[in-house]
Amino acid sequence: MEPLVDIIIEDQRWNGIDLPALAERAALAVFEDQGLDPTLFEVSLLACDDARITVLNGEFRDKPKPTNVLSWPAEDLAAEDEGARPDAPEPFLPDERESIGDIAIAWETCQREAEEGQKPLADHVTHLIVHGILHLLGYDHIREGDALLMEGTEIRVLDRMGISDPYDM
Repeated sequence: MEPLVDIIIEDQRWNGIDLPALAERAALAVFEDQGLDPTLFEVSLLACDDARITVLNGEFRDKPKPTNVLSWPAEDLAAEDEGARPDAPEPFLPDERESIGDIAIAWETCQREAEEGQKPLADHVTHLIVHGILHLLGYDHIREGDALLMEGTEIRVLDRMGISDPYDM
């Protein structure tokens, strides 16, 4: 099976934590949780630094500052009703993988957050990839009901992966 996650590594520091394996494991866990066939879809991941994500955050969110993860869904799958599960993506062409979107993740911010939260970097990065993929699948955290659904989904997926609740401070 082809990898579910297509990765571009711009910042070589990402090579120190085996990002391809972390990303693939996270993506497969999300797809399993959501009942999606991983052979039908793909995710693109840009592993960059704070400087690059600052530019992206400025261009796409009008917030020219670093952030941990950004997501660009291929289609809007968000539920109309607050707290409702998003629509599932559907493949467009038979025998061709459909992209559900793109994610960018920044080294310095992820590393700093992991240190501040006293969490293993690999666990924090896995959480952020799960978070980003859920955004691609229509989950969000702007409205309270949606945030509860998204966080609960993240906690469930991570728990199945043997990773502690990232919201339990």
